[in-house]
Amino acid sequence: MQLTRHQTRQGACWAMDGAFLPPSLILSALLELRRDAMLQLLTMLPPGTCTCVRCKCEPANDEWLAPIDPLQEVWAAGVTYLRSRDARRVESTVANMYDRVYDAARPELFLKAAGWRVVGTEMPIRIRADSRWNVPEPELVIVINRHREIVGYCAGNDVSSRDIEGENPLYLPQAKIYSGSCALGHGILLCEPNEISNVPIRLQVQRGSETIFEGETTTTTMKRTLSDLTEYLTRELDFPHGVFLMTGTGIVPGNEFTLQPDDVISIQVGPLTIENRVSGLRG
Repeated sequence: MQLTRHQTRQGACWAMDGAFLPPSLILSALLELRRDAMLQLLTMLPPGTCTCVRCKCEPANDEWLAPIDPLQEVWAAGVTYLRSRDARRVESTVANMYDRVYDAARPELFLKAAGWRVVGTEMPIRIRADSRWNVPEPELVIVINRHREIVGYCAGNDVSSRDIEGENPLYLPQAKIYSGSCALGHGILLCEPNEISNVPIRLQVQRGSETIFEGETTTTTMKRTLSDLTEYLTRELDFPHGVFLMTGTGIVPGNEFTLQPDDVISIQVGPLTIENRVSGLRG
């Protein structure tokens, strides 16, 4: 079962397995329910029977929007893979700090984006004009309801400026949080938490007609469990309409690599894909 969000002539509209849902069934409303109740509600809907004037029962087309509602939040976890820890060692003057985070019980967690800032597949992402070292970070992104239950996942790109964070860890918000730095897509795969295991993650970056980087990993190489990340995120924070959590990257291009305008980034997380082109620098 897969949820997608689309641009229609009447505005944004959610769909399940290619059939539009009634307007009241936006993701925020669905994530107010318990997981079992949400799945039961969705399975009870006859396929393709939405008669609202917004979508006119047209089949959901390829005009995908980011699969998130505007007022929802995307959070992120850092240093959850050994590869990420090693990359942080290289970029930072206080590398031992990342060793301590990697080995600690408490994960690194930070707010990545509000839903209205998130871009979807085939929409442009950005790199900072004041950074010389920018990378894509392909990630499994789990979707959590208001009851702290994982209901599924999507693909994500946590675009980052490595030199800015490396200069000073307190600059992490500037390295991670700016317009066009968060992409989600192309839909949300609804599933039981125990089904989110050994999920393959792949990254490809093309520059012109040339593939300049390829890499792959699986979620089995994560040091932390999804349930632990969820527990820490929701321990002292309420998310009445649900929340998205990027779970870290295990694919980091080499130190000589940096994104450039017009690069095309393709990410695959399980069966889900997202593709974005790097837009020009802000003038």
